[in-house]
Parts: sequence; structure tokens; C-alpha cells
Amino acid sequence: MLKPRDENELAAAVAGAKSPLRVQGGGTRPIGAPVSGDPLSVTAISGIELYEPGALTIVAKAGTPLAEIEAALAAENQRLPFEPMDHRKLLGTSGEPTIGGVVAGNVSGPRRIQAGACRDSLIGVRFVDGHGTVIKNGGRVMKNVTGYDLVKLMAGSFGTLGVLSEVSFKVLPATATTAVVLINGLDVEQAIAAMSRALCSPYEVTGVAHAVSGVEGHPVTMIRIEGFEESTTYRAAKLQTLLAEFGDSDVETDPDRTRNGWAWVRDAAKFAGTDGDIWRISVKPSDGAAVASALSGADLLFDWGGGLIWAEVAAGTDIRPMLAEVAGHATLVRASDETRTAIAPFHPEPAPLARMTHGLRKKFDPRGILNPGLMG
Repeated sequence: MLKPRDENELAAAVAGAKSPLRVQGGGTRPIGAPVSGDPLSVTAISGIELYEPGALTIVAKAGTPLAEIEAALAAENQRLPFEPMDHRKLLGTSGEPTIGGVVAGNVSGPRRIQAGACRDSLIGVRFVDGHGTVIKNGGRVMKNVTGYDLVKLMAGSFGTLGVLSEVSFKVLPATATTAVVLINGLDVEQAIAAMSRALCSPYEVTGVAHAVSGVEGHPVTMIRIEGFEESTTYRAAKLQTLLAEFGDSDVETDPDRTRNGWAWVRDAAKFAGTDGDIWRISVKPSDGAAVASALSGADLLFDWGGGLIWAEVAAGTDIRPMLAEVAGHATLVRASDETRTAIAPFHPEPAPLARMTHGLRKKFDPRGILNPGLMG
């Protein structure tokens, strides 16, 4: 395994590569088509380069463990805005997620509905392209508009355009208290209506999810509110009134229960250790019921008010033909290597977009050595 210790060694390793490279961080997110190539790990390129709590800015090397970033922020009562998912339970992997891996996958959690995705908090990157050239884009402040926005381009590129060496983020203050409104027993159509009403309310919800089968085995709809204690209490009561037509509701405020409950949603932990393939489906929230109908019998978890749907189906099942009438895209997140070879894990792109994607990859990686074939 190639394991460069700094950016210069990383650039030399890429420039000198004679065969494809399988780029990875902590190895916790083997998403996409299987890649044949020499492993290239960035975990040794690690450490927080700059953290200015007063400026709400943090800069870290790409191999820095996510846990190290979150601990440093928590010590200053701050957090990453986008609540990054931990894939280890879902995918059955070990190791430590890295901040570069989070960026490469644009990994975002339930708070995306309020704070945006990983790419929306990312303000700067350094990376090595397929030539072995070090490229810097963005900076350490939000008002940086010079040149092309390669920062957003790198988020979600899964190491196919370049190997990240450093990332910069804006951060936010941590929340003081959390309240979760819980409604039991709703079917999918009712749950989506309730979640949509909560999202359209003025009560600043930061998480809206529905499990067809929750921890206790029955359907549960979850609406999260965060902020100062008096404010969360007031808004939770208002939401209960607003949603009264959907049935009785409870409010959970215990810090451990609310934290663990949303980690369960964030990490799609209900599917940990199960046998089926896992798909991640992105649609308009109003189309969630149509997805449930098309995938009758599948176990489903709705996040982002119904805009993100996790589905467990029988191994080897291609769900895209079943969802042909629903606009959106479906990503195969967990399956055997054989299935991930036979079924394209990433949703096929329309022809114009595919041409643009191909052109970008030819510019950034003309030799085709960075995670070739991973994204199709």
C-alpha cells in the first residue's frame, strides 16, 4: 500500500504511478463499483492545521480522523454544520472515517435540510490531480470568489478527479438543547404530509424523519428542534398543536435518547447487519409515497422530510426499473462486489451531463488512474 506522509510525497506517488490507484482514507466507505488498483491511503497526511473558533473556521489535512475534528470543535462548543454520517454500521466496516473521506463523498446527515450539505460548509481544498500537480482552490474565509469553484466540484467526486490533501470548513456553534416530537403509527403518506407541514412551519426544525419500522417495531415519525431550552420547549408545543390532526404525539428531551435516536437515523443503523442490498434514493419529498408503493415490501427509512429514502431489498435487485416513473436518482450503497459490478452503483447520468463528466475527468486525470470505474 502506498502511504505518503505529506502532500509532496502524495504528489510524487501520483506522478510516478504506472498503474491505476485505489484512493482511500480510513476505508470505511467502500461505495461505488469495485476498483482494481494499487491502494493509496492518505491516513498519514493527518492533523489540524488551523482552528480559529472566533472566526468559525477549521483547516485540516485530509487524513485527519473525523473524531479528532469533532472533538476539537466540541471543546469550543462548536460543530460541523452538516452532521456527517458514519457508514461503519451500515456497511460493516472498521477503521476511522477521515475528514477527506467525508468531503470526497459529500457525506451529510439529517441536518442537511437546515444547514446544507458538506459542500455548502466547505470553503477551501488542496488536492493532487492525475498529473501529480498540487492544486489549491478556495481559502479560509467565506468571501472567496476568485477563479473556478473547484471546492464544490471536489465534494462528492470520490477521488476520481484528485486526491485531497487539505480541506477548510466554516463551522457553527453547538446547539444547547434538543427536543424531538414523536408521532407513532402513521403510514407513509400520512408521515410525509406531517413532515412537510413541519418543514413549512416557522419553527425551524433541524431533522425530519420517518421509519416504516422503528426501534420498537412500529412506524415512528420524528421531528427535531434545537436551540435554547425555552425556545425549543415553546416550538415543540407549537408543533404538537400544528400536527394534532395526525394523532397524539410525545416530546422527547432526554439528551442521550435524542442524540442516540438521531445517530440511528443519520447512520441508517436500522439496516446494520441485515442481509439485503441497501439503496439510497433521492426524490422530491412529495414522491416518497410513490417510492414506497413501487418498492412494496421493502424496509424503508425516510430522512430529509422524505427527500432521502434508505431502502433494503433482496440481494441482487435493481430497483431503478421499478422507479422509472419517479424523478430522482438511486445509488446502490451496500451490495456484494458481484452486484456492484453488474449494477452501476451510481445513477446513470443523462447524455449531456455524462459528456461533461467525462470531459472533466480527462482534464483532471488524463491517464485515468484515480479510482477508475468507481463512479461509472
